[in-house]
Amino acid sequence: MGSLRHFISLVDWTPEEIEALILDAARMKAEWKAGVRPTPLAGKTLGMIFQKPSLRTRVSFEMAMRHLGGDALYLSPQEVGLGQRESVADVARVLSRYVDAIMARVFAHSVLEEMARYATVPVINGLSDDEHPCQALGDVLTVYEKKGRLRGLKLAFVGDGNNVATALLYVCAMLGMDFAIATPPGYMLKEAVIEQGRAFAARSGSRLLFTHDPAEAVRDADILYTDVWASMGQEAEAEARRRVFPPYQVNAALVAKARPDVLVMHCLPAHRGEEITDEVADGPHSVIFDQAENRLHAQKALLVRLLAG
Repeated sequence: MGSLRHFISLVDWTPEEIEALILDAARMKAEWKAGVRPTPLAGKTLGMIFQKPSLRTRVSFEMAMRHLGGDALYLSPQEVGLGQRESVADVARVLSRYVDAIMARVFAHSVLEEMARYATVPVINGLSDDEHPCQALGDVLTVYEKKGRLRGLKLAFVGDGNNVATALLYVCAMLGMDFAIATPPGYMLKEAVIEQGRAFAARSGSRLLFTHDPAEAVRDADILYTDVWASMGQEAEAEARRRVFPPYQVNAALVAKARPDVLVMHCLPAHRGEEITDEVADGPHSVIFDQAENRLHAQKALLVRLLAG
């Protein structure tokens, strides 16, 4: 029991551990592409609980387990009724008797924290309203592949101060990448998140910028990142957000304000014509689909770390 680790938040891991995951992911991806197919998780099963639907999270985790010789079990919202039909604590305790790890994609971050308190197997955050750490792993792997380094690069996020932006602030500040974010007034990251990011940056030397001006944020950016203006669970706010966010669209004019070799990133699904234009999403700077692929390889590294040591 002493070695049980969860992956609920990047905050719970050290910068050295996160960097090691990225290097492991790069190595495992290269091995897979070369036809080397080790199966360190043979006989292991991942239970996957979904409160929110997903293309990339489900398929990338399921295929990760298959690549590693294990298996994955999909549990839909209707099957589990997490916190409604059955308590989170009981679901965690029951699943711990059946599977070797639990991945949960939920609304409230507190659900994951409660699950981790009662589970006797590793619990992985597949997404919560607070943070999307697995996405950040895949994103940083993509940057490392494309740029050959992380430290000293600048990532600019333009849009809503949401769970993806939170994870990106954490991972950049942990690994020595500069981070800038531009949001409309009222949509900035939570103050507690900003303070945590500043604490990481104080140790790594990262420079942080929090602004409402997209042009200021993207100046000298090596990576330009955006996400949907209204996330799952915010449908009631979608129309109001569409009136506020158009100045934060990632389009050719904004890309031109960044470095000439800037990478454009989006975690998908994209609302094309809203937060990003087709011209940019399908243009020469875009690495959107490399990001999507790298969810698979980053999560393979995480699964091996949690289940095989």
